[in-house]
Amino acid sequence: MDFLVVLAALIFLMLIAYKGYSVILFAPVAALGAVVLTDPHLVAPMFSGLFMDKMVGFIKNYFPVFLLGAVFGKVIELSGFSKSIVSTVIKLLGSQRAILAIVLVCAILTYGGVSLFVVVFAVYPFAAEMFRQSNIPKRLIPGTIALGAFSFTMDAIPGTPQIQNVIPTTFFNTNIYAAPILGILGAIFILTLGMMYLESHRRKAAAGGEGYGEGHTNEPAPFDSSEKLPNPWIAILPLFLVGIMNKVLTDLIPVIYGESIAFIPAVIGDIKPVVIDFHKAAAIWAVEGALLIGILTVIIFGWKQVSTKFAEGTKAAVSGALLASMNTASEYGFGAVIAALPGFLVVAEALKSIPNPLINEAITVSTLAGITGSASGGMGIALAAMSDFFIESAHTYNIPLEVFHRVASMASGGMDTMPHNGAVITLLAVTGLTHKMAYKDIFMITLIKTLAVFFVIAVYFTTGLV
Repeated sequence: MDFLVVLAALIFLMLIAYKGYSVILFAPVAALGAVVLTDPHLVAPMFSGLFMDKMVGFIKNYFPVFLLGAVFGKVIELSGFSKSIVSTVIKLLGSQRAILAIVLVCAILTYGGVSLFVVVFAVYPFAAEMFRQSNIPKRLIPGTIALGAFSFTMDAIPGTPQIQNVIPTTFFNTNIYAAPILGILGAIFILTLGMMYLESHRRKAAAGGEGYGEGHTNEPAPFDSSEKLPNPWIAILPLFLVGIMNKVLTDLIPVIYGESIAFIPAVIGDIKPVVIDFHKAAAIWAVEGALLIGILTVIIFGWKQVSTKFAEGTKAAVSGALLASMNTASEYGFGAVIAALPGFLVVAEALKSIPNPLINEAITVSTLAGITGSASGGMGIALAAMSDFFIESAHTYNIPLEVFHRVASMASGGMDTMPHNGAVITLLAVTGLTHKMAYKDIFMITLIKTLAVFFVIAVYFTTGLV
């Protein structure tokens, strides 16, 4: 019964998200509905002490990233830099390679350390302009961005600084370059099959006479062929600076501040020191600082174009950031409540019965990520509960812990992208599309990503490569 309650809450939220209803409204309804069916007297405590605590904590940590990411994407659009880059890429690769171009731009930013959510905001203006010029259906944009940002550069390629590749290091005493050969082979598998899928649907749409479409919402300004575009090298400079400065600040901030810092605020009444732990804050501050540098660079080089539309443009960016962050925060609160229910423990215990340790880990992490709607959340819960079991299995079967690291990391980014996933909802909100219009392609990329985990496991057992 406890398991059915968790399953019902998950299915309800997935259907609500797919139908286009607000997750901000229905995530707490789904979570607290599950609590009512499990232990009614805990509804209020769960809501205030867990759902709201996790939701507000998410906003506290990540809203500035959402906001700066939205503003960065907007000034890139207003300055004409996106049009310049799109025009240049089309000339270099040809309009028939628009999908590949967007995938590569997303991959470069993600591997450079830019947050997945920031990539969505930053790349969408490029994608919309390029797909419009190439007459590719707009509905393929979310699947394209998902392939470039939510898959192989998020957790497969060794060295990626995304959180999904960092979490396993604390459990397995590995580093972010763990199992490099398996990671690279997995990345090639995902990119190849993903591009084959997207290109086949582009060709099918072209054969059926389907173009970019009309009447879309949240559209960047249309391209004017007579418009003088900025120099492409200047246009792409902010993108490179964001990636480079994110890495620089990630290394520099801990050197400046050390492990932690405490200060006493000048307030009336009892004075308590404020303590900041830089293990958690450094990465977020680095992204925020890099985005600020990127925004300032766009404003400096594109002041004439940006200044005339900055007020209205940033209003739209702020509205988008508020909606995207609240959607994701609501999902985060939902996952926290579901993970605290007895039915969730039933799922976790049942998964331990799978005999092969790597397959066990892959299914466990992917399942919990799917239930919580969060790659990092699902993996964190899975490894916190079962890392000792996986380490013991590694010694028993003589499997390097690096392999467990790579499998856990890749599995977290598989079935996490269910309809209620925060990144999926953000992606669809930013692109102005609905689940009904575009989720099918995201889900296919999800299946390819999940299949890649078992491909990597098969490669290891067949060849012994790490």
